[in-house]
Amino acid sequence: MTEGNFVDYVKIHVASGKGGRGSTHLRREKYVPKGGPDGGDGGRGGHIIIEANKDLWTLYHLKFKRHFRAGHGESGGKQTSTGADGEDITIEVPLGTVVKDTDTGETLFEMTEHGEKRIVVEGGKGGKGNAHFKSATRQTPRYAQPGLEGEEMNLTIEMKVLADVGLVGFPNAGKSTLLSVVTAAKPKIANYEFTTLKPNLGIVTHRDHNTFVMADIPGIIEGAAEGKGLGHYFLRHIERNSTLLFLIPADAKDIKEQYNILLDELRRYNPELLDKERLIAISKSDMLDAELKAEMKQQLDRDFGELPYLFISSVAQQGLVELKDKLWGMLNQ
Repeated sequence: MTEGNFVDYVKIHVASGKGGRGSTHLRREKYVPKGGPDGGDGGRGGHIIIEANKDLWTLYHLKFKRHFRAGHGESGGKQTSTGADGEDITIEVPLGTVVKDTDTGETLFEMTEHGEKRIVVEGGKGGKGNAHFKSATRQTPRYAQPGLEGEEMNLTIEMKVLADVGLVGFPNAGKSTLLSVVTAAKPKIANYEFTTLKPNLGIVTHRDHNTFVMADIPGIIEGAAEGKGLGHYFLRHIERNSTLLFLIPADAKDIKEQYNILLDELRRYNPELLDKERLIAISKSDMLDAELKAEMKQQLDRDFGELPYLFISSVAQQGLVELKDKLWGMLNQ
């Protein structure tokens, strides 16, 4: 999938169908000249349905179609026959999709299981035919109910990437390079900030044919929780990851300060993110000699205490097996 085809946020307008009108038909047959009312009910209007599909990875199919309108119910007929229901419209979305009311900002529901269906806007009920209004004193009612109008709603559909491990770091920290080395993913890599503009997913193969999913999230900058840089555009994807891998380059001026900034941005966006398992990887460590690495370990032990960390180099293929072992253990403890 190319970066341009990855769409994780769309706004759409949906409208359910109007219910069909009840029939005012009076029974007239050859030997039954005054048979009374036999008008049927109108059919209901079509629903707008959201369905989760595990085979979808993006909302790209909704990018160019923003209006959905279900069919109207048909009117009732004679012999108390009910009109046909309006055609339902089903909108398929990937797993991990959140559906919100655009006008109120309210979260309506989340789609997390394959095949799960939610009626987001119900069709209008069909009107009752005149057969329902017959009584001892009103034997030939010549009226019926009209169908109820359908409903309209503006929806915001957000996709949150489902992955076991989310890569968290500043722009140009080496996240895309790491993903390209430990998975078969081919993210865009260049020596400038914000190379990654959309989340990239890759499947990491571990020992004994075990696998887990890693997501390269666009880089964080200070103030991201308030919308600076790529802002909330990427932070919502981190909510779905069970383990967070903080990637900080070995040539950073202050590793502890960078970590604290990253952690603070996550806290300000959603404090629950701090409850996730965390691992720190010092990237680009191939530029460190043994003496410098030993000095850094002493400093990191003081700064991070019991928080686990390790040194890696994606380019030199150093520490990657240890990294995968550690992540697999954290995911399955």
